[in-house]
Amino acid sequence: MKAINQLKTFQRILDEYPAETPLSKFLPGFYRQNKQMGSTDRRVASRLVYNYFRLGRALPNLPADERLFIAEFLCNTQLNSFLQHFKPEWAACIDFTLTDKLTMVKAVHPDFALDDVFPWTTQLSANIDKDAFLKSFFVQPDLFIRVYKGFENQVKAALAVAEVAFKDEGNGCLALPNGTRLETIITNPHWYEVQDYSSQQTARYFKPNKWDYWWDACAASGGKSLLLHDQEPTVKLVVSDIRESILANLDERFQQAGLTKYQKKLLDLTQNNDLLLHDYAFDGIILDAPCSGSGTWGRTPEMISQFDTHKIEFFQRLQQGIARNVVKYLKPGKPLVYITCSVFKAENEDIVSFMVKEMGLKLEEQTVLKGYGNKADTMFVARLAP
Repeated sequence: MKAINQLKTFQRILDEYPAETPLSKFLPGFYRQNKQMGSTDRRVASRLVYNYFRLGRALPNLPADERLFIAEFLCNTQLNSFLQHFKPEWAACIDFTLTDKLTMVKAVHPDFALDDVFPWTTQLSANIDKDAFLKSFFVQPDLFIRVYKGFENQVKAALAVAEVAFKDEGNGCLALPNGTRLETIITNPHWYEVQDYSSQQTARYFKPNKWDYWWDACAASGGKSLLLHDQEPTVKLVVSDIRESILANLDERFQQAGLTKYQKKLLDLTQNNDLLLHDYAFDGIILDAPCSGSGTWGRTPEMISQFDTHKIEFFQRLQQGIARNVVKYLKPGKPLVYITCSVFKAENEDIVSFMVKEMGLKLEEQTVLKGYGNKADTMFVARLAP
């Protein structure tokens, strides 16, 4: 009976879920309207919905409940009562390897193809292992934090007391189980920042010098600025974004990190900003460009169902325009660090080629940060200079 009710709740969520809305924004509202659901009910409902979307575009003609059973089988490694009730023959094989499970699904549903989960693999960036990338959609990414220098022992001690298993990735990066409620475990929020593993790795391409003047052009929540400050605290910063609300939230975050030498600017980088920036010349620019976000869809698998390929071309044009409007404020020979959380070549290597051929920049290095092998986001980073 419990499993049947869980299925009914899943179907209600699916019926009420509006397309183009992140699940992370929709589900809390749904739970507020259904206060009879306890914490376990909410946790199971969230798991079912997220796992359902992890199947991506595969087997689109199957009923939603059948697709859910397949997703639950592929995504879980421990037995649960839901799968045991509806698919006991699969539940008995829950600890099989993912490769074996995929073979079993194919035997029951001959139309199933792993390539259909994310049907744009021909457009992936170079060096992405297609098979490993596709399989990663059935594994929930970890929660990563960056611990500020000097607080590693306190954070690890708090996690140990709470019996939270963690993996030390080095350089202050800890991997935790997704869903870990850090706010109830680590009492001082000034000890750490939540930041994906791959995002933290982009700092290796900054290489700032003492007293440099840098521009974080698409600052968003300020994560890259904080990485830069952590590397070289003497750096002076300009941070900009098109969203005023985002910039308003930076002050508290920067203050906690001891970042005080910065200016904020509300800028639309698709426009010419010479009136606002005519006197500026930077020793380094971080361009964490707006993109499809396809490298983060392991965390937001609902985006696979909502994506349309025309968006790749839209973002490519946007990235080209922003790059043109940003590079002219860079001092000769100084670095532009171009970053996306996309897996598409058109947003990554093709934009680098555009900056080299059309704008005269020289490529120093570029790479795909293969988060799919580390239960993290997959990102792209390139370092160029005029």
